[in-house]
Amino acid sequence: MSTHESLTNDVPNPVNSGRRDFVKASLALGMSPLIGGCATSAQPSPEEGLADLVLLNGRIATQDERRSMVQAVAIKDGRIYATGDDAAVIRYRGNSTRTIDLNRRTVIPGLIDSHSHPIRGGLYYNLELRWDGVPSLADAMRMLQEQARRTPPNHWVRVVGGWSQFQFAEKRMPTLDELNAAAPDTPVFVLNLYATALLNRAALRAAGYDRDTPNPPGGEIQRDGAGNPTGLLIAKPNAFILYSTLAKGPKLPYDQQLNSTRQFMRELNRLGVTSVIDAGGGFQNYPQDYEVVSALHRQNLLTLRLAANLFTQRANQELDDFSSWTKSVKAGQGDDMYRINGAGEMLVYSAADFEDFFEPRPNMADRMEGDLTAVVRLLSQNRWPFRMHATYDETITRALNVFESVNREIPFDGVHWMIDHAETISPRNIDRIRALQGGIAVQHRMAFQGEQFINRYGKAQAEQTPPIKRMLSAGVPVGAGTDATRVASYNPFVSLYWLVAGKTIGGTPIYTDANRLERMEALRLWTVGSAWFSSEERKKGALVPGQLADLAVLSADYFSVPEDQIKSLESVLTIVGGKPVYGSAEFKNLSPPPLAVSPEWSPVARYGGYGAPLAQRAAAVPPHHVSAFAATSSAASHRHGFWGSGCDCFV
Repeated sequence: MSTHESLTNDVPNPVNSGRRDFVKASLALGMSPLIGGCATSAQPSPEEGLADLVLLNGRIATQDERRSMVQAVAIKDGRIYATGDDAAVIRYRGNSTRTIDLNRRTVIPGLIDSHSHPIRGGLYYNLELRWDGVPSLADAMRMLQEQARRTPPNHWVRVVGGWSQFQFAEKRMPTLDELNAAAPDTPVFVLNLYATALLNRAALRAAGYDRDTPNPPGGEIQRDGAGNPTGLLIAKPNAFILYSTLAKGPKLPYDQQLNSTRQFMRELNRLGVTSVIDAGGGFQNYPQDYEVVSALHRQNLLTLRLAANLFTQRANQELDDFSSWTKSVKAGQGDDMYRINGAGEMLVYSAADFEDFFEPRPNMADRMEGDLTAVVRLLSQNRWPFRMHATYDETITRALNVFESVNREIPFDGVHWMIDHAETISPRNIDRIRALQGGIAVQHRMAFQGEQFINRYGKAQAEQTPPIKRMLSAGVPVGAGTDATRVASYNPFVSLYWLVAGKTIGGTPIYTDANRLERMEALRLWTVGSAWFSSEERKKGALVPGQLADLAVLSADYFSVPEDQIKSLESVLTIVGGKPVYGSAEFKNLSPPPLAVSPEWSPVARYGGYGAPLAQRAAAVPPHHVSAFAATSSAASHRHGFWGSGCDCFV
């Protein structure tokens, strides 16, 4: 019996059968003026077949074209069968139908991240200490010191993305002195956006960096007056030095990579995510680094739908990579749980404009157009969807020149293609994308880097970075995502907070009302909007008959909680294909049993994922271990003058 089958058979029925059910359902009618009163006309009659699962007494945001709110939903064969009020949907219940009382909770379609990196992220999740959502640097450093004590020899403590200094009460980074005091013997690597990394002395030794180590191309090893590395690595102009240093650390063995990936999927399920489009990534080779998710798929152990993009790893040999893949792999091959999505986000290295707002905008190489033309022509000939990383409008302009030229020669003709990120895209280029029937995938990178952007380009420019409302008004398909895990957090509700409130995670206002979204429309970017980016727009993203039965029952009402509380939401019941994959609170007994974390010293085993209770974190280290975290001055000051200064420079 498959995992999904066992989940179905183990689902208890918390609603008693009989007349009492109908009375309870009837009493629920009319409790909200937003709730529809009957099933839609497009739905089957009960005589056509009874449901496998019925959910009653909820407040369900279907995300259909009318943005309808209903009370109940029936699920059959892994798809939405019927929706409407309780009295209408209860007619689809038979003796073998499972029934769940939603207790008036808000339900949304399963969230779809249109651009993230869960395949690579899953391989390392159990190795990483996550500072996502940690409210103070003192808490973060307590966690780091405790994890350093728990980490065995030859392993590192890695803090890799998902946080910003501005989320901390202290509004500052840790200093190198603090890292060395917290972990004198255990290597520590702390990544700060795509800009810098901090390594303690033990990590410098483990990475082999000394006074004789040359700076790698495109990066700087900061040195003291004697020429010795201080521990600060600076990305100039791209993140290769950061990624290549991180790659020097130990990897998990294969069996623990399987465990790590499953832990990461469960964490995403906890946050209501049911689908992710994996945009590939640096040091993510195909097919080697995709074998873990492929194995989990073969074993029916995926709890997250994955659409995977193939990301070239070899500068100046990109065409060779894509030529090989288009011969051996068909775009779209796979099934609803795991499929190949297309090419990118890296198409050619000569067009890679990594966003590092500490540095001036990089100019792309003169060879960009020639490199890109060859790859896009090949992809268009083979009907492969593609996506391209582009932060700056200048890069997008040059890319669109290529796309328009190739399209005249070999029409894209409905093949989905997209620009990723597009923070500074111009109205003219938005219109050009629309004319070529492309899409734009936006991520909440500005929620983590907004202060740095304002510092370099000014508040007025930041107000339209990226110009999401302008994209939508132009009719361009827009999907939301996170770009986790190296910069932003994987938490979709942080992204929804950013879209709605228009603020960074540190509370700095970025957008005026002219570029902020209503909550329903922000949610739409995370559901219906994102489904377009895996060419599945009629298959998932809405809770309407015929679409995949993926949904999340929320811990509080997304539509009414104060804006600041949006980023604290999570799912208390996540269903994928009609089967529970995560449950808590009153739905805990519906959840598959948690899997023990391996290795047992993993930060995940101690702290869990995003938003672990502060009390749990504070209890991790006894008070007498905290003294090392008193603020100290660092010998390695940040090149922009506020590294570790403790000041809030932008608010």
